[in-house]
Formats: sequence, C-alpha cells, structure tokens
Amino acid sequence: MDNITTGGSTTMQTSYRLNAKDLDHHFLESLKTLFQDKEIEIIVYDIDETAYLSRSEANQRRLLEAIENAENGTNLITVSLEGLE
Repeated sequence: MDNITTGGSTTMQTSYRLNAKDLDHHFLESLKTLFQDKEIEIIVYDIDETAYLSRSEANQRRLLEAIENAENGTNLITVSLEGLE
C-alpha cells in the first residue's frame, strides 16, 4: 500500500494482481477493512502476459521461436503422465 500526497491531501493506493476466478467475498471484505468508510475507485483491466514477456528482446526471440516450434511440431517435449504421479 502506498500513501500519495498531492496538494496537502493524502491518498492511499493499493494494487492487486489476481485471476478473476479468485475474486470472492474474502477479497471484498479485505478491501472494506483496508479502506473502511472511504470512497474508493476500482479499475479493472486484463494483463497480456505475452506483451509483458516481449519487453526484453531476448524473451521476444524465445517466445517467437517457441511459437514457431509449436506450429511446426519441432523441438517439442513429451511428458509421460505416469511419471507425474
């Protein structure tokens, strides 16, 4: 949680990153506890993990190579489900 002061007024700011399926009453209760009787603003947007990983040129090359390998069926790893038990 960050406290941001502008023009003599302090604002609390908190960021959460979670999967939409994890939103439940516990999450809402934690927001209510954290901000109590204050008015809050909730902004929701989806996160493109590919864009995040593509920021690095090396990661971008690896991703593009992995996509090409998957499309061509090359350099694939086979995993036995029996070995995972």
